[in-house]
Amino acid sequence: MRRLFSILFLAIVLFATGLIYPALAEPLSGKQLFTANCTACHLGGNNVILANKTLRMEALEKYGMNSLAAIVTQVKHGKNAMPAFGGRLNDDQIEAIAIYVLEQSAQGW
Repeated sequence: MRRLFSILFLAIVLFATGLIYPALAEPLSGKQLFTANCTACHLGGNNVILANKTLRMEALEKYGMNSLAAIVTQVKHGKNAMPAFGGRLNDDQIEAIAIYVLEQSAQGW
């Protein structure tokens, strides 16, 4: 009986935290997704690999990356030193990141 209660308790905890049914969990924001996947190279809108290719508006405009479509393509497929995230993130998550990048670059990070 005690084991049954333990299993039931664990199931309730997992359900409540979204681990059993992640579709019921609230989706992560663009900021949360960016923080989890992009900050290693792009903390604060910078670029630790190629210092001149930042996520600041001037650089996005200079390199033709100042549109939602361009950023989505870059994140999804990768390019040069940037890995592709298409296999790790779904389309909605990638779009949320792209929107966040555009919003932050417009605000100057």
